[in-house]
Amino acid sequence: MVGMFLSMSTLCGQKESELYLFVGTYAKESEAGIYLYRFNTETGSATFVRDISGIGNPSYLALDKDETLLYSVSETGESEAKVYAYSFDRKTADIRLSDKKETGGSGPCFIWVDGKRKLAVTANYTGGSVSAFPLSAAGKLGAPSVYTFEGGIPGSARQDAPHLHCIYASPDEKYLYANDLGTDRIYKYDLLPGESGAITLKAGQPAFFSLPAGEGPRHTTFHPNGKFAYLIGELSGRVTVLEYAGGNLTPVQHIEADSLHAAGSADIHVTPDGRFLYASNRLKGDGLAIFSIDQESGRLTKAGYQPTGKHPRNFIITPNGKFLLCACRDTNVIQVFAIDRQSGLLTDLQKDIKVSRPVCLKFAGL
Repeated sequence: MVGMFLSMSTLCGQKESELYLFVGTYAKESEAGIYLYRFNTETGSATFVRDISGIGNPSYLALDKDETLLYSVSETGESEAKVYAYSFDRKTADIRLSDKKETGGSGPCFIWVDGKRKLAVTANYTGGSVSAFPLSAAGKLGAPSVYTFEGGIPGSARQDAPHLHCIYASPDEKYLYANDLGTDRIYKYDLLPGESGAITLKAGQPAFFSLPAGEGPRHTTFHPNGKFAYLIGELSGRVTVLEYAGGNLTPVQHIEADSLHAAGSADIHVTPDGRFLYASNRLKGDGLAIFSIDQESGRLTKAGYQPTGKHPRNFIITPNGKFLLCACRDTNVIQVFAIDRQSGLLTDLQKDIKVSRPVCLKFAGL
């Protein structure tokens, strides 16, 4: 179940410049699906540590705040699709399966865990739902509450029904949001403390925010200052800038990220210093759109475009803002780019990490 890994002496030679890098992929249950590397945030080099099999299509991962628990969806179209929980020992890099539960909705493609490790929530793409799992003190999964949505355009190829794609919280974790690609809505929930420290979901006021028809909201990220959020529309191929205040999200700008209109935009992230934003595009002209951010208004200006390998999905920026790593599913590599601190432009370091069908990247401290 666990592949070859580094020796204890190597692992104990920890450096402040290194992080763990988890990689989620599309893989059969019998194949290696989750990979673990050590990544050097000064040189941009990666070293393989181990891999895990026994989970089909671990396409999205989440770590708890202490980075001792790893959660993964198993993105299958089956009604019995599951979430898996693993314990993670940061000293030894040991990863062990501790729990798994059915989501109650097919095609789970995203998972979020709150900062207090009380709740895990999945977005179930083909199930048209979200599943909220209470977590025990040990991080095990309780029975989920499933919230199912309605709507869509009959006969539409990609918006015929609700397709939940992303779960994220407000910076203060008072509110939870769910992006629905199928209905062009962002659903809002209040995160409320319940009995024994549990957290429950309550429909927000308003219950959702509507986006223009055909937007197809996919992923969202907040600016480090907490005043702005940025949403990538998978179908529209544009970024929506949202002002955030008191739980409300108000669109203030739409700007094109995909000039080829391939309807395949995927992921979106802001540099730790809040100066630049990147959005990935697939299907045609695969690459990363680059924007500079006005620090007062949060508005974007196009700064450039970086071609990547085929089908770039999730990408991640190192905490020191020096590198951007991009998972290119159909090229079977994670590309490592250096970020120019002045322009935001990217340089391919030719230090590809070769992984079969990578689609999700997460860092953890050593």
